Amino acid sequence: MSATPSALTATDTPSPVGQGWGRVLLCGGTDWPRLGRKDRGGKKKEDAQEIEPGPDLLEPHILRSLSVIKAVSIHTSCIGCHCVVLDIDGAAWLFGRNERSALGAAGVEAISENAPKRLTAQKLGASKDTRFIHAACGKNHTLLVGSDGQVWTAGINTNGQCGHPVCPEISSFKLVNGPKLNGVKERVKKAAAGTTFSIVLTESGKVFAFGSAEHGQLGHGKTGEHIVSAGKTAFDIEWEPIPVRGLDNKQIVQIACGAQHSIALDVEGMVYVWGYNGYCRLGLGHQKDILIPQVVPNFAGSNEMTRGAEVVAGPSNSVVIDKQRMYWMAGKWKNTGDGSVGQPNSSFRYIGDLMGCKILQAACGGVSHWALAPDDDDCVMTIVFGQGASNGELGLGPDEPKSITKPTQHKRLIGIHVLQVAAGQNTTFFLAKPNAKLSDLPRHPFEVEAPDACVVCGKDNGDDDPLLECEKCDYPYHLKCLDPPLSEVPEGEWFCPECEADPGAPIDKDGVKRNTQSEEDEGSDEEEPKQGIKRKAAGKGSSTATKRRK
Repeated sequence: MSATPSALTATDTPSPVGQGWGRVLLCGGTDWPRLGRKDRGGKKKEDAQEIEPGPDLLEPHILRSLSVIKAVSIHTSCIGCHCVVLDIDGAAWLFGRNERSALGAAGVEAISENAPKRLTAQKLGASKDTRFIHAACGKNHTLLVGSDGQVWTAGINTNGQCGHPVCPEISSFKLVNGPKLNGVKERVKKAAAGTTFSIVLTESGKVFAFGSAEHGQLGHGKTGEHIVSAGKTAFDIEWEPIPVRGLDNKQIVQIACGAQHSIALDVEGMVYVWGYNGYCRLGLGHQKDILIPQVVPNFAGSNEMTRGAEVVAGPSNSVVIDKQRMYWMAGKWKNTGDGSVGQPNSSFRYIGDLMGCKILQAACGGVSHWALAPDDDDCVMTIVFGQGASNGELGLGPDEPKSITKPTQHKRLIGIHVLQVAAGQNTTFFLAKPNAKLSDLPRHPFEVEAPDACVVCGKDNGDDDPLLECEKCDYPYHLKCLDPPLSEVPEGEWFCPECEADPGAPIDKDGVKRNTQSEEDEGSDEEEPKQGIKRKAAGKGSSTATKRRK
């Protein structure tokens, strides 16, 4: 690994990852409508409103709009440009590309990360106690899983991948009927999605699939290839969730999807793969598509420690973390050398550069690869590599290369306890515990037009009463002007009364903060700016405030 050996020595006992809540960070592209497309401009309709391109963030930034939200998980896709964040209350926050209503917002090209859409299960007709517990993003569709075992979907549905009769799109989140086993409805607990299909995992450990069977990704033993009009080839479509064959007597605990392939892990650590096998991404030593899940020999031995503990799918590769916390990869994962188009890993191979690291969690984006491992200082070390990154999705920094071929400790995240990495096609998201190091990161948007003077009294900074800036909106307050007043600058994060009262209120780079729409009013006309904080002057508050770290 490129970092110094001492910095990459893992502790003996991995600490849990994904427990508790954290703040949302991101790096990479934010120009959602055009990310990953060769023609980033395109023809615009005369009456269409021109959307200002979002910036490429070349290092991790705190997402201001969600900086007060206590997030518990982030969900995106290695083939998609949209994201779902779940908070401690079980609400979903959605933003990113909304092509074909992928985020359930009809007629909207994209939802800005600076004004994410908040959605609750109650808004979709669920009982008052139902919370969102999981989510999955495909290329242009999304699945939300409720604590009541139900699934809602939205987005493109030309192959039934939303679990509804075939149609161009499901314009708003709609409840899926099923899955059912022997006529009895199963409770879903997890979901995963590819380009033209989706799979769900139930509480009983069963896996169901729906969508296109073109490459065997439904796992039911056939593609159903047939000729339709004008000699065009078509494939079976199953819009109702059907059981994946070969897993009937298995208790599956994890699932993952690439563009057109799937991976499952059972309670004993056995790894199953099926679907499209180009570039040997299934790790079986050949490129023949697999129509019924097949066990991966590498993780089927009698030694339990060599079996799987976590499975991850990339666009053209697969990753397994075994019970020794070793990192194994199959398929194509870079452009040149080993693991490239000409030299893909035909079977799962251990990544030697990660020797000595006990991997806690892994993630694969469009071209990025991530791993979390324990560090010597009881923190978590973030490791990254990837070739061909063009939008800063590795987040190495503005003065660093955008790509790196060997696993390297992420210097910008040293000292930051990352709980989860969620890697998208051109953007990477992080869930991190609040600490002083995290507060030192830049914020997105970087600058907002906040007042220079206290928003309560309108006076500038004074020696006896310094200004304290909100970490979300940059609005400054004198300590004595707060209600109740503060005697000293508080340790850790501090948010102004307005941001605390309405934590999901979006904030734009011009400093305008607006109320979060209520569930009853969601989708109505834009509300008036929230009253209470009055601008006294224009300009950047960081010039005079005591507490601001950029």
